[in-house]
Amino acid sequence: MNDTIVEEVRLAREKHAAKFKFDLKAIVAEAKRRQWRSGHKVVSFAKARPATK
Repeated sequence: MNDTIVEEVRLAREKHAAKFKFDLKAIVAEAKRRQWRSGHKVVSFAKARPATK
C-alpha cells in the first residue's frame, strides 16, 4: 500500500534529522529551545512522589 501522506511525513522527518546529523540529543535540544522561544506556557510533568502515610 502506498500512502503519500505517510511518505511526505517520513521525508520531512528524514530532512529534519539530517540537519542535526541524526544526533537525537541535538534534535531534542533544539525542540526544547523552540518550545521555550514560543512564548507558550510550558508544563513539566515531574515524577510523582510516593504518598507517605
